[in-house]
Amino acid sequence: MRMRFTKMHGLGNDFVVVDATRAPAELTPERVRAIADRHFGVGCDQLLVVEPPTRADVDFRYRIFNADGGEVEQCGNGARCFVRFVHDKGLTAKRRIRVETCSGVIEPYLEDDGLVTVDMGVPVLEPAEIPFRSDSRELVQALELTDDTRIAITAVSMGNPHAVHVVADIDSAPVATLGPLIESHERFPARVNAGFMQVLDEHAVRLRVFERGAGETLACGTGACAAVVAGVLRGLLASPVRVATRGGELTIAWDGAGTPVHMTGPAVTVFEGEIELA
Repeated sequence: MRMRFTKMHGLGNDFVVVDATRAPAELTPERVRAIADRHFGVGCDQLLVVEPPTRADVDFRYRIFNADGGEVEQCGNGARCFVRFVHDKGLTAKRRIRVETCSGVIEPYLEDDGLVTVDMGVPVLEPAEIPFRSDSRELVQALELTDDTRIAITAVSMGNPHAVHVVADIDSAPVATLGPLIESHERFPARVNAGFMQVLDEHAVRLRVFERGAGETLACGTGACAAVVAGVLRGLLASPVRVATRGGELTIAWDGAGTPVHMTGPAVTVFEGEIELA
């Protein structure tokens, strides 16, 4: 079986994008892992699938698969690449589109300067809905990782779960060691994306994210949104906030509880190709 694809990235968070608007993409977890493999496949953090809508009030359906083959609810950098893809492929002439995901509807918008702004929806803070096992609604909670390691996190869902941990220096943050422990912590039954945030000033942060099913990526759009939400709620940040990742910079705007988060950043096409799948 041969499958055509487009390789894209948002700040180095890279994707294989498949057009399934005319015929279903015959994907299995094994095939996703084969495509995502950086030595034997195309290589990507996530695989994105563009599908026809299943409801009348949206333009497309958007599915996301992590490099480990598991399907997930949301991906912010992928959403920006999604709107660039459907425009470049002539699938729509709309500048603003409505896209259904596993976690609800998002609205990406293609700006005049080529950047893409995405209405990421209202963040979820209720523990059971994140999901996060907790008897408390405190913004900052202790998470025990080992017998002698406890960290403070803020749990937020941006359609997918995030645990935001504030650090003094992002460069020396133990992302590689603590990231997997946070991701698979028993208090997050659906696993979680682990964000490590350094606050520079009230309008600027640096961020690294260990993504569930993908490991540390160069950028994470939903992670940037969750970090800003956590920072604003804790009185550390004020909208808008520039979020510097290892792959580049995003701008996140949020007006507070009950309002949607808006994310603005680039989306780049790298190349197109075709892969033979077993």
